[in-house]
Amino acid sequence: MLHRLASTPSTVRFGMFDAAFPPVLTIASGDTVMFECVSGGPEVMPTPEQGLAIPPALQAIHDARLERIGPHILTGPVAVAGAEPGDTLELRIEAIEPAVDWGYCAVRPLAGTLPEDFPDRYVSHIRVDRAAMTCKPNWGPTMPLRPFFGTIGVSPPPRYGRLSSKEPREHGGNMDCKELTTGATIFFPVWVPGANLSVGDGHGRQGDGEVCVNALEMGLTGTFTFILHKRGDGTGHSWPRAETPSHFITLGFNEDLDLAMKQALRGMIELIVSRSALTRVQAYQFCSLAVDFRVTQTVNSEKGVHGMLEKGLLF
Repeated sequence: MLHRLASTPSTVRFGMFDAAFPPVLTIASGDTVMFECVSGGPEVMPTPEQGLAIPPALQAIHDARLERIGPHILTGPVAVAGAEPGDTLELRIEAIEPAVDWGYCAVRPLAGTLPEDFPDRYVSHIRVDRAAMTCKPNWGPTMPLRPFFGTIGVSPPPRYGRLSSKEPREHGGNMDCKELTTGATIFFPVWVPGANLSVGDGHGRQGDGEVCVNALEMGLTGTFTFILHKRGDGTGHSWPRAETPSHFITLGFNEDLDLAMKQALRGMIELIVSRSALTRVQAYQFCSLAVDFRVTQTVNSEKGVHGMLEKGLLF
């Protein structure tokens, strides 16, 4: 069954995850949901003189003056009937499409990878050609769109209480991994009944690192299929993983980039050992020979590294 979920003041949360949030939609395993997501707070909106229209759905959310902690407008949560802690939620990304004709990229004080070098606010509003699937800042070249959602996550463990959407954790969240686009699949550990997944933070394109703190931030429409795996079926793990048509992906998040790297590496070793006859030390060597580890982002307090194993090299 296909469901449509629009972003409205009653279906979004502004910059927060919390296990106590009730679902705005409950679906069955195997159902597909189209999320119509918006992006950006009032402080990064274009002026009327720029000729860039603010979507009515986004303006309605601004006018509602919702409680806000972090920077992302998250649509959801969506619950999957029968999901329980210890299960795994498989999320298949069927399609991601631009929903507006512009996006923004901002530098703000005390944020980004080089806050000491760039202490002043600087916001660029970037036009998007949806037909051509390109974008062009007024100071730079035309670039192809490569849309993905920076923030996709289930509800976090209840003991954490209310969290900012800024930091990625074991529930996923603000992972900012540009590989998680159309055709990719993400596997989330389930921490609360229903799993309760939320989506937002649309990115039209991004380089690994996301160094200035923003990608091309914009409204996107994403279509996702939800598959529930029950505990004990062999899919369970305590950290998000992903795969694309070409690669298996493990993710590491930590305020220390070295520790994020170790987490992504340990996750890849675990993945290899679970799916092959290699020992742990052999898997460790194989990672050095064949796995690419990339800096996902360095701007969310909890920095990110993702490991990429090309399919067909081992399994």
